[in-house]
Amino acid sequence: MKRWCLALCLALAPPGAAPAEEEAERLGDAARGAEIFGQCSGCHEIGPGARHRIGPHLNEIFGRRAGALEAFPYSKGMNRAFADGLVWDYARLDAYLENPRALVSGTRMSFRGLKDAQDRHDVLAYLRDFTASPRDIPEAAPTALPREVDLPPEVLAIIGDADYGEYLASECLTCHRQDGSDAGIPSITRWPVEDFVVAMHAYKRKLRPHPVMQMMAGRLSDEEIAALAAYFEKLE
Repeated sequence: MKRWCLALCLALAPPGAAPAEEEAERLGDAARGAEIFGQCSGCHEIGPGARHRIGPHLNEIFGRRAGALEAFPYSKGMNRAFADGLVWDYARLDAYLENPRALVSGTRMSFRGLKDAQDRHDVLAYLRDFTASPRDIPEAAPTALPREVDLPPEVLAIIGDADYGEYLASECLTCHRQDGSDAGIPSITRWPVEDFVVAMHAYKRKLRPHPVMQMMAGRLSDEEIAALAAYFEKLE
């Protein structure tokens, strides 16, 4: 499904963390960074009430150990980064944004990176607005985006049959990789149920511009969409 999940990815950092005063000088325009972060919002949430999506939430990212959040199914590559003791300081986050997958092999991330240094500094300034430590920076207003499709509550409340979803998923898996790698096609493995359902209905109503997905979604009932969502949410 054409959900270009431009998630933050890891890369090798220059040796040593930048001093705090240098870090402050490099921080860019947080307002502009919020706009650029729209590329990441398909997979990541940030701000009060942020939750895990395809990627983990990004609150308190500065100073946090990679792969350290509980109740999130990190890739094997990110778990290796955790075991290696990687900590997200400014320099490493800057490198992470610039050159995805250079450090963590086998990651499910599909973001190709921000090559422009100013873009990265602006995004990092925005992320710092949601990190109270190591500096006391108050959190900004929530950044939640409206749903693409305003679905009736009864549609969102359908509990999908994951076994039936597995039966239906054969067509999906002709393009999307079961192991969650992107290979040029966005991952839908471990996609939260509500996000999956909303996206499929957006294709069904032709609000998302992909003719093949519009055709496939148009053939599915509400119950079949819910079944696929239940299957892919738990797919290992």
